[in-house]
Amino acid sequence: MRVLFVVNPEKSIFQYLVPLAWALRTAGHEVRVASQPAFATVITQAGLTAVPVGEDRDPWRITANRPDLREAMRVGIMKPYDAFEEPEKATWEYLRPGLAEAVRGWHRVANFPIIAELVEFARHWRPDLVVWEPLTFAGGIAARACGAAHARLLFGVDVYGGVRALFRRLDARRPAGERADPMAEWLTGYARKYGFDFGEDMVTGHFTIDQLPRSLQVEADLPYVRMRHVPYGGPSVVPDWLRAAPERPRVGFTMGLHATEIYNGYNVDVQDILDHLGELDIEVVATIAASERPKLRRIPPNARVVPFVPWQALVSTCAAVVHHAGAATLATAALHPIPQLSLHYHFDQPTLARKLAAHGAGLELHTGEATGPAVAHAVHRLLTEPAFARRAHDLRDEVHASPSPNDLVPHLEELTAKHR
Repeated sequence: MRVLFVVNPEKSIFQYLVPLAWALRTAGHEVRVASQPAFATVITQAGLTAVPVGEDRDPWRITANRPDLREAMRVGIMKPYDAFEEPEKATWEYLRPGLAEAVRGWHRVANFPIIAELVEFARHWRPDLVVWEPLTFAGGIAARACGAAHARLLFGVDVYGGVRALFRRLDARRPAGERADPMAEWLTGYARKYGFDFGEDMVTGHFTIDQLPRSLQVEADLPYVRMRHVPYGGPSVVPDWLRAAPERPRVGFTMGLHATEIYNGYNVDVQDILDHLGELDIEVVATIAASERPKLRRIPPNARVVPFVPWQALVSTCAAVVHHAGAATLATAALHPIPQLSLHYHFDQPTLARKLAAHGAGLELHTGEATGPAVAHAVHRLLTEPAFARRAHDLRDEVHASPSPNDLVPHLEELTAKHR
């Protein structure tokens, strides 16, 4: 069958899609990836076939001109999806105008530039299945326009599906004359333009592929297909020093890439954390961006500071890890029986961190509480209290019980036949 992936020009999101795209390709299916023209190089670098559509619109440049949007993206889940984390906002009065604002703003920013050419290509190439990440609604529009089955592929907690389900319940309770659905109204316009009726699948797909184990996910009332997360971070080289077994318990430390690429720095005091981890009988491997390295005044004798190391290669040698609770970072660590400390800040990080801690496979601290002493104390607990290691083993087993992308392909073939 023919499978079309559709993704916004964001590398960290695209990387979640690559293993499934390759699984489908090696199973004999034709696979192409559609995105804005400037993103084609990232797609082809992953060995996949790019389909440039529409025109280039950098969402980070656009939001830079909207201080309200920029700040919302920096500090938390953007309105109205912050209702996912803040129950007091889970009201129709908050969600309806919030969704209207989202449609006028960032939903259109992310989709309008590619919709026309994407639909044109889909009608020409006739994919059987379209796979799109949760912010590329253009994928659902194109799928409906050409009669394809289509699915969302999540890159973290299903914030968008959860808030959508909540809003629909609240809207259904309103008197008939007072109901208003900004998402449906927006997408209905495209449905009419391309000759079909609006359906809820345009918002959430025929089904949703989830790369998190059930114990770490918050599910909406939607059909989910679970898939084991397979790490992919682009081209990388495993350093020679990783071949030698550590002489002391190794602790990996990363705060991710986006903090320096988009937000101009880390939101924790890295120096303070390294200083106090330096007091423990451990080996620390910290990934610190080259732009941030000059800010360090000293490096403890037990610490190795590098600008980058493949996370999946590092965590397999660690006794514990400290990270920012990014979904890929956390899910990659969960492939191994190691406890995790999550220093969470925004988007779905708090949810993931709390779910991990509730499972018992780790601990969590908000970055506002992540002082050097607090982090060192938490790491000491992870290494000395056996319950964390036991629960990390349980989480590892749960993760490995989910089908790999290769194992999932036959089921996707069945679902495609069902929904076409």
